[in-house]
Amino acid sequence: MDTPGSEKKWMIYGVTGYTGKHCAEEAVRRGLQPVVAGRNRKLVEAAAAKLNLPCAVFSLDQPDKAAAALQDMDLVLNCAGPFSATIQPFLEACVRSRCHYLDVTGEIPVFEYVHLNTERWKEAGIAVVPGVGFDVVPTDCIAALLKEALPDAVQLRMAFKSKTGKVSPGTAKTILEGFSKGGMIRHEGRLVSIPSGSLVRKIPYADGEYLSVSIPWGDVSTAYYSTGIPNIELYTAMPEDRLQLVRLMRYLAPLVRLRPVQRLIKNQIAQTVKGPTEAERLADTSELYGVATNGAGERKEIWMSAPNGYTLTFDAAVSAAERVLEEEGFAGAYTPSQAFGADFAGTLEGVSLRFSDES
Repeated sequence: MDTPGSEKKWMIYGVTGYTGKHCAEEAVRRGLQPVVAGRNRKLVEAAAAKLNLPCAVFSLDQPDKAAAALQDMDLVLNCAGPFSATIQPFLEACVRSRCHYLDVTGEIPVFEYVHLNTERWKEAGIAVVPGVGFDVVPTDCIAALLKEALPDAVQLRMAFKSKTGKVSPGTAKTILEGFSKGGMIRHEGRLVSIPSGSLVRKIPYADGEYLSVSIPWGDVSTAYYSTGIPNIELYTAMPEDRLQLVRLMRYLAPLVRLRPVQRLIKNQIAQTVKGPTEAERLADTSELYGVATNGAGERKEIWMSAPNGYTLTFDAAVSAAERVLEEEGFAGAYTPSQAFGADFAGTLEGVSLRFSDES
């Protein structure tokens, strides 16, 4: 039986990493046959053989080879982070090969680069949809739903927490880069840097109030493009002792910004950090909260329950690829809710939502 978009060819890049590997496995589970790719020939070929999938080997620092590898592809899902290092060469290759681009980033500079260059992607006839994983699908859809419920909202506040918070090596490296730059909010439509750990609130998650700290989550960028709401803050639950550690560590940020220091820590991460096992993912859950407020003080709230962030990422990323492959006419920069609708997160397995006016 044909699967959606089965006549089109697509690729998962970064198959030797944690998220890329699991996205490829999810694609195979759905009967899809993506090309799997990466830089390391030995590891890529081993992953392809295990999944019985075709493969390609190329590095993004070789523009001609990257464009040639994408020449016959309709779409590429990039799972190779940190995306701040891969976004520009990858999109250059996508423009040259007329290939749609998705990734699972949560990095604000990546979102800003993509959306500020939307006319270029339109001219090339390609869709560019960064953030089709836990960063930022559930929160982006919460933002869009709150905008629908309160069209004149001027303030958006969202938050999330998980039981374990265990991360993959790629996510750990991205967190390291983000930590060195401090926090960020959107104020009156502009991105504003703030010290790490300086903005703290008690957030009413579905299972109770938890101390939560502002973080530079991707929605500080994307939710603005999705909703136009000018004031946006993102939080994650954090116990008091860890919050105090974050505040102390911000004084080390100038040191961590140094390239030799980052290189040393990233090498250590690669050797020691492992993503959650299947059993750990299945035992974990995510709770998300969003509230929008207008100038008169009216509020609308949403609570979302979801699987572990990685489990949701594998589902969301492959579902997003299927949707782009199914549709015609996608071109330009999109947030997930712009591309797939405000209800996209609600279509994913294990996701449930409750609005403030529901019992």
